[in-house]
Amino acid sequence: MIPRVTQQTVQRQTLSNLQGNLSAMAALQGQMSSGKKINAPSDDPAAASDLLRLRGEQRTIAQQGRNAADGASWLSTIDTAMQGSLEQLRRVRDLTVQGGNGALNQVARDALATEIDGLRDAMLQQANTTYVGRSVFAGTSNAGVAFASDKTTSPPSYTFTGSPTAMPVERRIGETATVRVDSDGAAVFGDGPGSVFALLDQVSATLRAGGNPTTHLKAIDTRMDAILTEVSSVGARHNQVLGATSTLASKDLDVKSLISGVEDIDIAKTIMELQMQQVAYQGALGAAAKVIQPSLSDFLR
Repeated sequence: MIPRVTQQTVQRQTLSNLQGNLSAMAALQGQMSSGKKINAPSDDPAAASDLLRLRGEQRTIAQQGRNAADGASWLSTIDTAMQGSLEQLRRVRDLTVQGGNGALNQVARDALATEIDGLRDAMLQQANTTYVGRSVFAGTSNAGVAFASDKTTSPPSYTFTGSPTAMPVERRIGETATVRVDSDGAAVFGDGPGSVFALLDQVSATLRAGGNPTTHLKAIDTRMDAILTEVSSVGARHNQVLGATSTLASKDLDVKSLISGVEDIDIAKTIMELQMQQVAYQGALGAAAKVIQPSLSDFLR
């Protein structure tokens, strides 16, 4: 049996086809204007799922990059402080050797002691170096300074206020990699009577008392070795952070390339498809105009 085809059937089918062509052309125009193949999850659910995963990985890499940059700044600050402390301690050693010269009178020895006192204060300031409000030698402590001094006592006292060695400041620079970005102030500068500051007070007192300050040279060398050891450790960790920064930058480029491959359009291909769709739509309009010949009564109705 041959189905009955009416003018209304032709009209509905024609309008449906025209609407389909127009929708396809609108979708292509949307891709052209945005430059993206996926403007809504319904455009390609599988690709949208891949995009969510890739963008999550991209955010993780970006955070790790910020961690690495922050860690590099911490370590650079520490290195600068310790280099300054080493320079000051070398100067103290030279003054100590000079003070061992028996030909110096007491006025000269007092002058050497005064300079050593100034170097002690400078080293104490270096030991309390901060980065964005955090003491770089105090670990996770919020005491504000790594070393608190009390010069009202005799001899003056110096107390390490930082956190224990087991509570370092760390930054995650990879999926499984973390790096320590602070330094243990007690290990670098000592603590209490065994600190480098107390040692310099002893050297200064020996000079003022007319004694031989060179007896403190071994202790000075020990403190210099402790700082040099930490300088080496900081340098190794800084290299680790810089290497991670380079790796993260490479991974970020790879992820961006993958995201682009999933969602970015092929401009030449999209332009060609849009032109073909426009031709098809114009052809459909022309065919519809010939098939559907509305009368005046149809128009009024």
